[in-house]
Amino acid sequence: MTLSTIAALSPLDGRYAARLAPLRPLMSEQGYMHRRVQVEVCWFVALSDAGFAEFKPLSPGARTYLLGLVKNFSEADALAIKEIEKTTNHDVKAVEYWIRAKFEARPELLRAAEFVHFACTSEDINNTSHALQLKGARDQVILPALDALIAKLREMAHAHAAVPMLSRTHGQTASPTTVGKEIANVVVRLAAARERIAAIRLMGKMNGAVGNYNAHLAAWPDFDWEAFSRKVVETPEPLGLGLTFQPYSIQIEPHDYMAELFDAVARTNTILVDWCRDIWGYISLGYFKQKLREGEIGSSTMPHKVNPIDFENAEGNLGLANAVLKHLSEKLPVSRWQRDLTDSTVLRNMGVALGYAALAYHSLGIGLSKLELSQEALAADLDASWEVLAEAIQTVMRRYGVQGAYEKLKEVTRGKSVLAEDLHRLIRSLEIPAAEKERLLKMTPASYIGAATDLAQRC
Repeated sequence: MTLSTIAALSPLDGRYAARLAPLRPLMSEQGYMHRRVQVEVCWFVALSDAGFAEFKPLSPGARTYLLGLVKNFSEADALAIKEIEKTTNHDVKAVEYWIRAKFEARPELLRAAEFVHFACTSEDINNTSHALQLKGARDQVILPALDALIAKLREMAHAHAAVPMLSRTHGQTASPTTVGKEIANVVVRLAAARERIAAIRLMGKMNGAVGNYNAHLAAWPDFDWEAFSRKVVETPEPLGLGLTFQPYSIQIEPHDYMAELFDAVARTNTILVDWCRDIWGYISLGYFKQKLREGEIGSSTMPHKVNPIDFENAEGNLGLANAVLKHLSEKLPVSRWQRDLTDSTVLRNMGVALGYAALAYHSLGIGLSKLELSQEALAADLDASWEVLAEAIQTVMRRYGVQGAYEKLKEVTRGKSVLAEDLHRLIRSLEIPAAEKERLLKMTPASYIGAATDLAQRC
């Protein structure tokens, strides 16, 4: 059955399908099958090199053929496996049978067919396949998308490093900052979060039905199966899996690293939710305008509207991503005794969680590319907020021992509209050095930005 995108149940495969094309080969069921084939082939080839008299090393031609099954795996191959599964009603066994069927015209491989899936439980194949899926999604989609956002935000932080902006703590006027410094705050947080995602070790176990190499040792009691499994798991691709070996497990890998990864992505998304809401507010204040796109409509009834839809879409999809990511991280490390199947169906939604995250990153990138700074609006806000200099004046007063400095400024400014003349009159009456008076008299809300410019330029 072929579905059009408009008939898809999930918007990830419907409305937003084109945006998620890079993720689909990695996290779809076809991607899962592809990785299963990769694991089975790696294990099979490694067994041939283990020194067993019953399984001689494969010829170069056989190795090339087997690696080609992985390299050239197609949608047609995935559909063939699904066809086998209709009979087996077991997806991993269907992969095994598909591989063995590929041996039929090759006597060398056909003689060794019983070593496909040798001593493995399904979870030896599944857990390593999931890790490979996550490795691909992280390295090829999630991290590059975050890198692009960080680069764009850093560019904006540097470009607007010295542009003064009124702060709003508790939604009220507060000590000025710069546009660049506020963006730099996001850059630094996001870069740290990105590194946490990148640093997580993706684990794999290949130790049998309950983690003890029972079947392995039944076949070859004197062989170091743990060292062999570690080599398969940790040898770089394509001869190995390029993962980190998990030495202790029940039937399933404990999934603690998955929880760590999903939590790290969720925390990153939370930073971006914070930024989406802030930039939405700055657009509302008129600090940023959005570039118009020919033919685009903001409202079906209000022709003037230019809505911040990209940031709203990003925020909504970040929320959806985090809802699934948090369930994954809470559920996956929990398994009854040595195995239950509740993780299996949940794991099939990893692509959903990362799909909503990738979609949000895409929307956010589009939104950032459409922003144009309105320095006029920023300047007007600052010029109407002279009360923010109360902090500077009372702090200088304190330096020179003026009693009740804070209270005097509070009386003049709290909850009031303050003009420049009001502050200048107060400054001239202060018992502080004349040079300090002159410095304060020259100060404006736009110049009272502390080290914001330097901080923005350093991010």
